[in-house]
Amino acid sequence: MAFLPFFQIVNYTEPEFRSGEFRSNYIDGVELRVTASAENIVPLVRRTLASIDPNLPVTEIRTLDEQVSRTFNQERLTARLTGFFGMLALVLASVGLYGVTAYSVARRTNEIGVRMALGADRNGVVAMVLREAFLQVGIGIGIGVPVALACARILAAELYGVKSYDPIVFVIAGLLLSACAFVAGFVPARRAAKVDPMVALRYE
Repeated sequence: MAFLPFFQIVNYTEPEFRSGEFRSNYIDGVELRVTASAENIVPLVRRTLASIDPNLPVTEIRTLDEQVSRTFNQERLTARLTGFFGMLALVLASVGLYGVTAYSVARRTNEIGVRMALGADRNGVVAMVLREAFLQVGIGIGIGVPVALACARILAAELYGVKSYDPIVFVIAGLLLSACAFVAGFVPARRAAKVDPMVALRYE
């Protein structure tokens, strides 16, 4: 290991720095390439630096993976918060879809009773209610996909090594929303299918 005083490699051009008033011997970091494991090399590095200058403080020794991990702490936190709010938005959308579907079923109780009195089976009623739920999801996807593509174009300059948009992600998101629509619409659909036609005809 070779050691060179920091002042010998830094060219101070400003007069105030040449005077020594603002000079500092602090080096932010030194990169070492080793073949041994990081755990075994740390004591050797400390002993070597101490033999060069016993008064040279070594604040911390960490691997490149640890340094990279610390560098992206803020980005990792932002990604986790974004994922959390995305899941929260999905839950709220599912609850809203359930509420709208349940309200629609309650308003169409008379119609459902008439259909069942005229021979409509329960599976047909379930399919009718689910069809309306999927129609709402389809409208939402039709509006959301172009908006997402437009936002992806805006964010493309901020991304490195990652595509601004991925077709697989859009397909998975669509399938996930469809699954949530099925779950949110199935409960009101089953409730509508169990309605007694005579009770439904008298419902106001």
